[in-house]
Amino acid sequence: MFEKILIANRGEIALRVLRACRELGIKTVAVHSEADTEAKYVKLADESVCIGPASSTQSYLNIPAIISAAEVTDAEAIHPGYGFLSENADFAERVEQSGFVFIGPRPETIRLMGDKVSAKNTMKTAGVPCVPGSDGALPDDSREVIKIARSIGYPVIIKAAGGGGGRGMRVVHTEAALLNAVSMTRTEAQAAFGNATVYMEKFLENPRHIEIQVMADQHGHAIHLGDRDCSMQRRHQKVIEEAPAPGIDRKLIASIGERCAKACRKIGYRGAGTFEFLYENGEFYFIEMNTRVQVEHTVTEFVTGIDIVQTQIRVAAGDKLRLSQRDIVTRGHAIECRINAEDPFKFTPSPGLITNWHAPGGPGVRVDSHVYSGYRVPSHYDSMIGKLIVHGDTREQAIRRMRIALSEMDVAGIKTNIPLHRELMLDTCFIEGKVSIHYLEERLDDLIGVKSGKQ
Repeated sequence: MFEKILIANRGEIALRVLRACRELGIKTVAVHSEADTEAKYVKLADESVCIGPASSTQSYLNIPAIISAAEVTDAEAIHPGYGFLSENADFAERVEQSGFVFIGPRPETIRLMGDKVSAKNTMKTAGVPCVPGSDGALPDDSREVIKIARSIGYPVIIKAAGGGGGRGMRVVHTEAALLNAVSMTRTEAQAAFGNATVYMEKFLENPRHIEIQVMADQHGHAIHLGDRDCSMQRRHQKVIEEAPAPGIDRKLIASIGERCAKACRKIGYRGAGTFEFLYENGEFYFIEMNTRVQVEHTVTEFVTGIDIVQTQIRVAAGDKLRLSQRDIVTRGHAIECRINAEDPFKFTPSPGLITNWHAPGGPGVRVDSHVYSGYRVPSHYDSMIGKLIVHGDTREQAIRRMRIALSEMDVAGIKTNIPLHRELMLDTCFIEGKVSIHYLEERLDDLIGVKSGKQ
């Protein structure tokens, strides 16, 4: 096992990794920007290194600074968390070339799955069902592009091969708008990702977003840890996640999960990963794979009893998976609400000083957050300041517990989206498990104006 790990991230995931390390008896190094000097995880780490100014490009995305921090502190491995450099193959490569262990997949695997075209082709070969679409990148020939769209059938969606996080996508409903949409998406993709390659898929009208969590070691073993439903989204950003997905046959989940595990074995995957699918009319369609730990890994931990972050670390250290597929049992139901520093209905960021932070408690309640009373939320990073997760014997009990937890949670000094979550836990469609990826934005049209300005 490692003696010391450098955590190349910030916020709640930095604290989450730190706690996992402490439980395993591993010393930690927290790197931080000037804006995060007073963060809780910086104070709790065995060592800390300031790697630059507040700007993430000069700190958390500064590869030489992170490598240097690992060198001066004699760290053995680097955990990238999620976001920032977690799916950057060049970073993973630099880490390994510098003599450290990257706690995640191999660089070549990150590259393979980071390009949406190669990822989709790989999954097709591995027997994972994919959304009907173009066979690879769209050609430059306009007539061929039109021909492909006609064979798929409108509406279609144009996607950037190097995209992610809801960026680099454009829906096209008519042939008249097709070529302009392709051109604009290529331009945006080049600017945002340095890769102008785009591809085309059938646009599903009313799908759900379902994930399969996988874990694989360096010895050819891979398992899946069940599913999550992340359909409650706004602008492709998840707001509420739960496990397991309500209303989907467990035999179907087991079947698609095994295909994902098989695909991991086929490509020699290492570590934690997530297969993301659109689910409509009883069918799964692969859209992408995230080669890192997810924000919503917590709900899977609750229902399986498996510490995903500790498992990541053990696998990176060369251990074999301690569990086989038949050992994975889902118990009860878990729900996560992302707590953001933002206006609950206008969604404008709300950085500033937290004058009071009261976290809820009780059976089956977990709060993952790095903030505290007196903490100043910086304006330089993502607005998420924590995650509220609950577990119950049934989905109904989990919803009730979440309502209670949200009613107890009090954050003062800044605005948060807690009032929105309180509304959604009373929403009939959510309670019945009948929401698609488009539902929340449609529901918000009703809430905005009625609730705007209330905190």
